[in-house]
Amino acid sequence: LAETSLLNKLIRTTLVESSHHVEILQRDPSSPLFSIKTFQELPLKKELLQGVFMMGFNRPSKIQETALPIMLAYPPQNLIAQSQSGTGKTAAFALAMLSRVNAAEKYPQCLCLAPTYELALQIGQVIESIGQFCPNIKVTYAIRGNQVPQGTALAEQIVIGTPGTMQDWCFKRKLVDVKRIAMLVLDEADIMIHTQGLSDQSIRIQRALPKSCQMLLFSATFTEVVRAFAMQIVSEPFVIKLREEELALSNVEQYFFVCQEKYRALCNLYGSITISQAMIFCQGRRAGWLTTDQGITRNTARHQVAILTAELTVSQRADIIQRFRMGKEKVLIATNVCARGIDVEQVSIVVNFTLPTNKKGWPDFETYLHRIGRAGRFGKRGIAFSMVESDDTATVRMIEEHFQTTIKQLDAEDLEELGKL
Repeated sequence: LAETSLLNKLIRTTLVESSHHVEILQRDPSSPLFSIKTFQELPLKKELLQGVFMMGFNRPSKIQETALPIMLAYPPQNLIAQSQSGTGKTAAFALAMLSRVNAAEKYPQCLCLAPTYELALQIGQVIESIGQFCPNIKVTYAIRGNQVPQGTALAEQIVIGTPGTMQDWCFKRKLVDVKRIAMLVLDEADIMIHTQGLSDQSIRIQRALPKSCQMLLFSATFTEVVRAFAMQIVSEPFVIKLREEELALSNVEQYFFVCQEKYRALCNLYGSITISQAMIFCQGRRAGWLTTDQGITRNTARHQVAILTAELTVSQRADIIQRFRMGKEKVLIATNVCARGIDVEQVSIVVNFTLPTNKKGWPDFETYLHRIGRAGRFGKRGIAFSMVESDDTATVRMIEEHFQTTIKQLDAEDLEELGKL
């Protein structure tokens, strides 16, 4: 409990502005759609408006302009929403959950599922912050480490957790009465319904809910296969989506360079460009290799480096995230555990030390998108570099074609010129 509480305090998310247009699909094309330009136009309690403004959110982001009127409508509407990283998806469904709750009733009414406990805690932090002036609305966490005695009558109206623990709370331990749930949110829904295990657990929970339960699915990416499957389990949803060519973040410049000695090239890159903070992504155990065998230490004057992998304990991850947020380490070397949902405002550069690929060796497009989305947060400009060997250039071209974007090739001498930008 102490470990999860610590991590909860360290992780947060924030609204940003986006210029991307969204496409809205609805079951009745003749029905009028509404969008809003201010939070005051929404049917929100004054306490929630106060919480929104206290967090510094002055106006809705693009995804919220269209999604919030749908989520807050009566009768409740189901929604599948796609938007690129950092545009306020969490705050959007946080407002929806807080609005749908009856504060006078002391039992779980809204469930939210996330693929990892880190993201579950981050979501809870956002909900608690926005709902800080609603003292009668409480949040609890269905995550490993949160030991609730069997037979406990939960008084919290919002339950956030991972699918395995949530399934246990709903069916084995009977802590949650699924027949009384009014809203189910799936965050990072592409992972939730496409990953074996998480998919089965999420679907079992969803199928046990009453037909009147409102379903909200959010993610930065939806492949056609996953989107079609989502629409099979969500009844008559509205769909908010981005065009494929708009998925790559417009405020992140993308580059690649071919090199055989990646470590030396990485040092040259870091020395040539003024970096506030950077994240370097590796596949699996390459992260540990980069911080040991190659001699990058955590405490040298030039390379103040931290490493974040799935093998670390919760308390170790919490300490690393806190130090990185405070700027005590300027570089965070991470595996894909950190590709989604971790917001650090000072990050201006993302480096793909290895490009993300699946088990068959094909590009993992969604992971690439989430990785580069760590730069350029909060509407600021970011740069993403991919370091490839000569036989990997085809992978770069496949990523370009998939996102209909340009990834510019650099030579070593280009770095000094780039540093002046």
